[in-house]
Amino acid sequence: MKRILFPLVALFVAAPVFAQVDDPNKRDEDLTKDEANVRIQLWQGKVRDLQSRLDAVNGEITSLEQQKTQVAANTKACRDEIYAMLGATEADVASFRERLGRIESRVREIGRMSDDQLGPMMPELQTLENNLNALRREKVALLPEFYNKIIDVKREIDAIRARMKTSTYTVGTWRENRDCLWNIAGKTEIYNDPMMWPKIWQANTDQIRNPDLIYPGQVLQIPTAGPKSDDELRAERLYYRQKSSGRRMTTSAMRRRAIEVNTNDGSSGR
Repeated sequence: MKRILFPLVALFVAAPVFAQVDDPNKRDEDLTKDEANVRIQLWQGKVRDLQSRLDAVNGEITSLEQQKTQVAANTKACRDEIYAMLGATEADVASFRERLGRIESRVREIGRMSDDQLGPMMPELQTLENNLNALRREKVALLPEFYNKIIDVKREIDAIRARMKTSTYTVGTWRENRDCLWNIAGKTEIYNDPMMWPKIWQANTDQIRNPDLIYPGQVLQIPTAGPKSDDELRAERLYYRQKSSGRRMTTSAMRRRAIEVNTNDGSSGR
């Protein structure tokens, strides 16, 4: 009898424990009151755990927001110091950014054109390059935001110019053709403007050492028509400055030049 009663008592004592285990496959409407309480307690525990984790995450977010605010303040202070060193304001930088953006956008538009369409775009491309060079001379151009971008735009301009078709001109004699850089630039089929002679000079510096002296048979590269570049203008100013300074060749240099002209029927460059 004792053997029978002991298992029954043990089962009766353990029954509440088994009742506390939630069966996840059991529907809510099929739960007993005790089972429902167990399930409610289980989910309340999960909610408390999730709330605790949410509070921790929100605490981290608050900390990061504070760090972000501090970094932004430090960045602004550093930027203001740099602007002060350059003698610029935020408005100046914004204006620079907008002007550079316009140049960059237009250069890319021209770069997407076909090779046949590029010829007439040379004057505008030269203007864009002049404007870009003007920006490069401003102190704001030293800011990291702009420095590399300006270099990239210049490369794009050079790449476009390399695609533009250039013509050539073979120098004739002074006696028959009156060929010099001034007269060549003035020819209708070239530039129809003798003042453009520096363009021819600067495009052929590999074979024109002195713009006052070119030789029959030289094949000159003729750049596409358009305004003079900054380099061409600088070379022209230097040429006339040297002329106006009253430089004179030595007697030996004059003799050598006379021999070259007489020997090669050289043409006066200018």
